[in-house]
Amino acid sequence: MLYGIAAATAALLCTAVLAALLRSPALRAGILDRRRQRPLPLLGGLAVAVVTCLVAAAGEWTRVAPLGDGVAELLMAAAAVAGLGLVADVWRLRARVLVTGTAVAAVCVVPYDETGLPGGMLAVGWIVLATLAFKGLDHAEGLAGTVGVVTAFGAGVCAAAEVMDGLAVLLSVVAAALTGFLMHNWHPARIGLGACGSLFTGFLLSSAAVFTRAGYDIGPSAAVVFCLAAVAVTDALLVVLARRAARRPLLRRGPDHLGHRLRRLGLTPQGSVVLLGAGSFSSVLVGVLVHLGWTGHGAVLWVAGGVVLVVVVLLLIPVPRGRRPSSTQVSGHLRVRSG
Repeated sequence: MLYGIAAATAALLCTAVLAALLRSPALRAGILDRRRQRPLPLLGGLAVAVVTCLVAAAGEWTRVAPLGDGVAELLMAAAAVAGLGLVADVWRLRARVLVTGTAVAAVCVVPYDETGLPGGMLAVGWIVLATLAFKGLDHAEGLAGTVGVVTAFGAGVCAAAEVMDGLAVLLSVVAAALTGFLMHNWHPARIGLGACGSLFTGFLLSSAAVFTRAGYDIGPSAAVVFCLAAVAVTDALLVVLARRAARRPLLRRGPDHLGHRLRRLGLTPQGSVVLLGAGSFSSVLVGVLVHLGWTGHGAVLWVAGGVVLVVVVLLLIPVPRGRRPSSTQVSGHLRVRSG
């Protein structure tokens, strides 16, 4: 318990300091997100990943807080996915490279002895989809970090209930690291999460949810992991339906995510993040209560109904036409840094 508090505190402070230090190198190296009104340096995610790995490794090395079976491998796989995201931040990578790399990492961490082969394959697919959906939340300042903190706490409670102490400590470290990062990412942001941080966080959280539900029936497990990732799923579903209806490429960036549409409803950047954070808290709370057995599985239907309602309502908000894409943009619309 004391180590968990000390580890989380160290992660928060170290991430806040490292993110501040990485801002200037990112600006000098041109590692920027140019989708914003002003270029935003993108090495904040590197700070989150590095600090999380170092703090967790210190607990494992000293044996004060050993990670437990499979959790060390999970952390190494998440670090590999973060490395792939860092390459995507520096150089453009095609989407299939991102999907393939994430899928390979997911295959390596799923506990097949508890899920079985069919359940394991479903878990791999879920981890890939949830990771990419979480990456999509990095379209608004503070959104991915806020949702990540809430989800990490919820998944940590589930892990603690399963007596997975190492995983619970790791998730608390992730939540603390994201909190330190948010000190620089709240509007107006001074540094961004980037593909490195969003992929690392999304992969770690989705895989942790699979770990905590391994051994349970597939149906209830699917309900719990859906609740833990409901905001990311809503954003992904909204974008897919909107772009399909407009016959636009799915991987071409555009102002049609949750945060963009809430802004057009008149919310401030901070207000939209707070609203979506509250939505994430509500859905994660339902998932935790279902996992603990304190409420029935029928409560998940309220979350699913809320997702459908939000998607339908926000689809009615028109998306402004962007500038006509140049030939370079058209040829590169399948690249990772597309929205």
